Amino acid sequence: MNITGKTLLVGIFGHPIEHTFSPAMHNAAFDWLGLDWCYLPFHVLPERLGGAVEAVRALGLRGVNVTVPHKEAVIRYLDRVDEEAARIGAVNTVVNEDGVLTGYNTDGKGFVMSLKEAGMAVCKKKVIVLGAGGAARAVCFSLLSAGVSDILVVNRTVERAGQLAGDINSVRKAASAAGSISSTAGYDMLVNTTSLGLHDEDPMPVEESLLISELFVCDLIYNPARTRLMAVAEKRGCNTINGLGMLLWQGVLAFELWTGMMPPVSVMRDVLGT
Repeated sequence: MNITGKTLLVGIFGHPIEHTFSPAMHNAAFDWLGLDWCYLPFHVLPERLGGAVEAVRALGLRGVNVTVPHKEAVIRYLDRVDEEAARIGAVNTVVNEDGVLTGYNTDGKGFVMSLKEAGMAVCKKKVIVLGAGGAARAVCFSLLSAGVSDILVVNRTVERAGQLAGDINSVRKAASAAGSISSTAGYDMLVNTTSLGLHDEDPMPVEESLLISELFVCDLIYNPARTRLMAVAEKRGCNTINGLGMLLWQGVLAFELWTGMMPPVSVMRDVLGT
């Protein structure tokens, strides 16, 4: 990659950021298309988010992805928010048009596309979602649009779970909230949207006994590719997927928003090893 004064820059804001595969995925797509673009990772502390967003304007970045823990907080610093992202209440993609920053959410659509690739039909299914942050919001609203019948939002701060459940129910009465769960009987899918599993020392986000074989277990973490949750779930007879498929498809959609071009999906997929 030859970076010049004409190179257009995009990137990703996150904390932590060391685990991200997005730069390799997007830069491979730029290279394949012959675009003079470069994607960079930026470690942004929560207290520095406002300054980082202003730097998108000041430095003329074409846009950024936004990951944990900034997906909800970033909204206050943007000029516009797409209707879907506003309904979700979280942004993962920002586009800079002549200094006007618009927020979008490609996470949810990317997640549903990854489920479709995995052969998981979600219509009329009952789902448990662990977490109530930006990723959880995107997952829940996209599952709602895809036709799930019930969503149980589980978060250690039950007030946050209740807020998300209430927001879902304002669209369609389908959600309930809890601070913990004692049974997964009757549910079809469990989705971990928390960061538990990024590190080897992290505890399981649910008790092992709750991983009954009827559950389809999704862990949005993709690095490591096989978290402890997935390993235990597989041992107990569950089908599982990690977050690589979601990463791929949300990236495809973000790429289109920035460039106006369809990226080479096969190239991006090869980089991710999906």
